[in-house]
This record gives sequence, C-alpha cells and structure tokens, in this order.
Amino acid sequence: MNLLKISWANIKDKKLNSFLSALLLTLGIGMISLLLLLNKQLDEQFKRNIRGIDMVVGAKGSPLQLILSSIYQIDAPTGNVPLAEVNKLKMNPFVKTVIPLSMGDNYRGFRIVGTTAQYPAHFEATVAEGTLFNETLEVTLGSRVAEATGLKIGDTFASSHGLDAEGDAHDDVKYRVVGTFAPTGAVVDQLILTDLSSVWAIHEHEEAPPAGVKENDPAHEETMAMLGGAPRSSEDKEVTSALIQFRNPMGLITLPRQINANTSMQSALPSIEIDRLFSLLGVGIDTLRALALLIIFIAGVSVFVSLYNSLKERKYEMALMLSMGATRSKLFLMLLLEGLVLALVGFIAGTLLSRVGLWLFSRAAEQDYHYTFSGLTLLPEELYLLLAALLIGALAAALPSLGIYRLNISRTLAED
Repeated sequence: MNLLKISWANIKDKKLNSFLSALLLTLGIGMISLLLLLNKQLDEQFKRNIRGIDMVVGAKGSPLQLILSSIYQIDAPTGNVPLAEVNKLKMNPFVKTVIPLSMGDNYRGFRIVGTTAQYPAHFEATVAEGTLFNETLEVTLGSRVAEATGLKIGDTFASSHGLDAEGDAHDDVKYRVVGTFAPTGAVVDQLILTDLSSVWAIHEHEEAPPAGVKENDPAHEETMAMLGGAPRSSEDKEVTSALIQFRNPMGLITLPRQINANTSMQSALPSIEIDRLFSLLGVGIDTLRALALLIIFIAGVSVFVSLYNSLKERKYEMALMLSMGATRSKLFLMLLLEGLVLALVGFIAGTLLSRVGLWLFSRAAEQDYHYTFSGLTLLPEELYLLLAALLIGALAAALPSLGIYRLNISRTLAED
C-alpha cells in the first residue's frame, strides 16, 4: 500500500479545504521568507558601503540625510561646505583619510560624483576598461551605469542639473568617458565618478559673467556674489561632504563634538545613524513577522480542522481498511503524511512567492535608487523555516489522527 499516493489522493479529494490550508501556509511562509531575504540584502548593502567610513561631514541639517546622501547616494544632500574646512581635517592627527565628494548633477538618473582617486580605491573598485578619470570633465563609469546607459569609452554626454533625470541639461559642456569599473557590489556600481574640478567647471561655466562684464573684471566677483554664483578662488571652493576614516579611537571621542561646535559643518556617525534607521524600520518588520506567524498558526488550525472533519467522514473507509489488514499505525502515518505534504507544498509555494516579492521590490529599488537585489539562493534560516512548517503540519495532522486508535471497527461497519 503506497501511503504517499493515498494521502495525495485524499488531499485532492478535499480540494477546497486543502487549497485553503496550503494558501494560508504559503502566505505566512512567504511573508517570513521575504522579510529574511530583505533583511539579508539590506544588511549586506548597508554594511558593504559603510565599511571603513567612521564619520561623514557636511552642511548642517539631518545627520541621517547626510549619511544616506553621501554614503548610499539615496537622498538629497544637506548643502555645501567650504573645501578649506574639509582640508583642515587632513592635518588632524586623529584623521587617517579624508575623501571629499561634490554632487549636484546626474545623467539619466545616475549621479555624477566629483571626488578623488581615493573614493574608488576605498571600495576596492578596479578599472575594467580604459583608465581612471584624471583630467577635468573625464569620467569613469560604474558597471551598472555602463550597462544601463550603453556609454562606451570615448563617448561624450551632457549632464542634467540636480539629482532628477528630468533636470535642465548642460548641453554646452560635456563629459567624456575614459573608463568603466568592474562590478563591486558597492555603491560605486551606480555612480559616474569624475574629478572635483569637473563639477566646479560645469557650474562655473553655467554661471558665466553677464553681458558687458569680463571674466577677469574685479566687478565680476561682486556681481556673481549678488547673483548667488559660485566663488572663483580655489580657497573658496565648496564640496558637498567628506568621508572620514579615523586613525585611532580617540578621533571618535573628540572630533565629532569639535566639528559640530567650532565649524560651519556637522558630523554624522554612520554606525549610530544606521542603527537608528534600522530601529525605526524594526517596528514595522516585527509587526509583519508577528502577522506572518499568526497566519501560519491559523494555517495549522485549518489543517487540524480539515483532517478532523475528514476523519469523521471517512470512518467507514478507515474501518474497512483495518478489516482488510491495514494496521492502525499505517493509517495514522497516512493521515500524518497529509499534513506534511500540505506543509511542504505551502513552504515551496511560499519561498517562490517571496522570490517574486523580492523581484518586484528590486525592480522598484532599481528604478528609484539603482539598487539591485538577488535572492535565488536558499538562506540557512529558510531551512529552519521548513522544519517549523513541517512540525506545524505534523502536529496539526497528528492530533486528529490519534482517533484512529479509538476507532471501533465492528461498530463503525455495522452503523454505516
């Protein structure tokens, strides 16, 4: 007697009840699996990009906004700060590296970031083709940018003002592609990197002197100041922010307070701000996880009720099988298999559903932030989820199946 085949036939015989039980298990397992996948993907993305960055300095405002815009490139910058103040940090004995960043333009939604060669080196980005940017208006593309835009070495393009792809284009001044980076899995993949001088050149060209005023006219500085234009001297240049790495722990203790109190800049500590962000998100994640566990519990109750009612309806069939030589243990195992099969179907469907959910989330994140997520591999935590699903299915099936041992064969056959 093939118990598995009979159990599957019994499940198909009760299509509606079986579908409801499997659906509830699918929804609960799918939600938990999706939360596990998102947590792993986000944790990897956040930790990979934050590694080796102890502090970010920028214009005063929201510290979290400064972190998100400067490290993860997913928010608007808080403003600009004087390059001279940033350069002073290089002379501080507690500071190991200072990486300035200058942002403000984009190409087809991908941010153009002015920086130094230290920035790609920090993320261990290597040039796959061509060379690293070296001169003004030269750019090196992240792997995702090159793939999405189709730009190749030697191509030129005009940037759009602002971080929105629909901003006004600087058609009169164009960047030239000199290289592309190999994929890193870090934020560099989605950026267009250039020299700091390129960003200044674009905006200073945009803020050329009005008609009748020469570039070297002493009145030009005053005119540009009145118009809100960019300053011309190198000492008065501005950057958006800077990524700082400390030489020793004393920097963490002393520098943030000094910067906030004695400069026009603010300091933000990535570890603190990201922990705060995850704590805010944690409330929603915990609520969803609790809801998923409740759905799985209801699914277990559904399996229990379904098999309990099925046992009552199939008492005659069970008694007949017992009279023909089947043992009570085999019948108990047959009913137990029904619960296990439903749990297995729910787990498989739930994991597939979570992958579909991750794909949809990845599409939205890629469109808005150019971040991609992949989750085709089975997480170790999902194996525990499988064991939990099988345990729930086994318990839900075992409780009503115990009635097999109390079944009176002769009375059941006589009554029916």
